[in-house]
Amino acid sequence: MSGVLAEKKAIQVALVEDDEEIRANLTHVFRRSPDFRLMGSYPDAETAMIELPHCQVDAVLMDINLPGIDGVECVRRLKPRMPKVQFIMLTIYEDGNRLFKSLMAGANGYLLKRTSPATLLAAVREAHTGGAPMTPEMARRVAKYFQDLPKPASEMEQLTRREVDVLEQLAKGFRYKEIEDNLNISTGTLRSYISNVYEKLHVHSRTEAVVKYLNRPERAPG
Repeated sequence: MSGVLAEKKAIQVALVEDDEEIRANLTHVFRRSPDFRLMGSYPDAETAMIELPHCQVDAVLMDINLPGIDGVECVRRLKPRMPKVQFIMLTIYEDGNRLFKSLMAGANGYLLKRTSPATLLAAVREAHTGGAPMTPEMARRVAKYFQDLPKPASEMEQLTRREVDVLEQLAKGFRYKEIEDNLNISTGTLRSYISNVYEKLHVHSRTEAVVKYLNRPERAPG
């Protein structure tokens, strides 16, 4: 009974790797560990895409540089069909571009093929429990990538200079006819500006727009 329970608890994995020697080594690593059960081993993406969806697995180790369809595209196609499966990319390249493409495709981790067997097994366990295993260098690149992303513009920053002029007039309490005269614009143009202001600020009335304008972060005190 204990053996049956242990087998049920084993993490079920599959390999997609075109290099026979590497595939054999990985097979040996998983088969000698009682915490894992190797469910399948495939030499290319085409075979994996046919067979994996019918295979009960928890995690897939995916080579990036596969013949024909590459590993990133293979994950992109399989992830929607296997949303609960953890895909971990294996590669010889410590390449930020490949890393981001893999993550965007649905991969949960990114490891180098020179990773030691113990670290590899630990990484699969980590992915199985919801983690995102990758080398420290890759983790730093991910962090830097998100740090360097441009900050989204605030709602107020999306307004054009003329739309801000209209909003300032609204905040000062001028009526529409007065705003038209003050800014020397037509009724149709004013309505267009106001419509744009409402849309960009996600409001539905003059009062809401004015409140957002008066409470904008950059407003000087007093």
